[in-house]
This record gives sequence, C-alpha cells and structure tokens, in this order.
Amino acid sequence: MNREERYAYGMKVLGDVDGEAGRRVVETLADTSPELGHQVVAWAFGDMYSRAELPPRDRQLVTLGVLAALGGCEIELDVHINAALNVGLTATEVSEALLHSAVYCGIPRSINATLVAKKVFAERGLLPITAAG
Repeated sequence: MNREERYAYGMKVLGDVDGEAGRRVVETLADTSPELGHQVVAWAFGDMYSRAELPPRDRQLVTLGVLAALGGCEIELDVHINAALNVGLTATEVSEALLHSAVYCGIPRSINATLVAKKVFAERGLLPITAAG
C-alpha cells in the first residue's frame, strides 16, 4: 500500500478500536505534528493494531498494562480504556488488569491508571464496580 492507502486503512482500524477518541487525538496533533498523527494512524493502527495474530481485546489488555507501567500516560489511558470497552472488555476486566499491573509496575502507577478508569467508567455509566471476593 502507498502512504495514503495505509493512512485510510489505519483510520478504519482506529475508528473500529478507539472510535471518536482516537480521531480527536489525531486532530489535536494536526497543527503541531501532522506527521506524528499520520504515524499513529498508518503505523500504529494500520500496521500494528490490524495484525490478526492477537485479537483486539488482548491488544488492549497489553496496551493498558504498558501504559500503566510507563506512568504519565493518563491521556492515552483514557483513550485506551474506552477502546478496551469498545472491543469487548468489561469494566471489571479493565479494573482487574490495572490491579494486576500493581504487581509489576507498583501501586502508585496502578492507582493512577485506576483513577483514569474511574473517570471513564463514570462517563459511561459503569460505576460502581463490585468488589471481587
């Protein structure tokens, strides 16, 4: 595929996974770094997210864990928690993934990620999440 075709394909995948939130991120980059926006669409979504070897819900679990571990990725976590819900994960599964991340990346980063999830869940009417026994 040429550059324009990769971008168009990436926009379809981005829309399927992230919906409007992903498009807003790309639009936000348009006046500052349009090339970064292009790469997010064409490479990250057109090439990587579209690979058949890992289903979208599993890709989002990996993404949530990595973003939680990195810290300072609250904007991206907001988008990808919404994406996780869009591709079939439940709020309980998202919460559990972020809880599990505490073992590997630490409690403060897990709490920060969970607070982003709380915001997303509230916006989507998914609170309260019941505690597991």
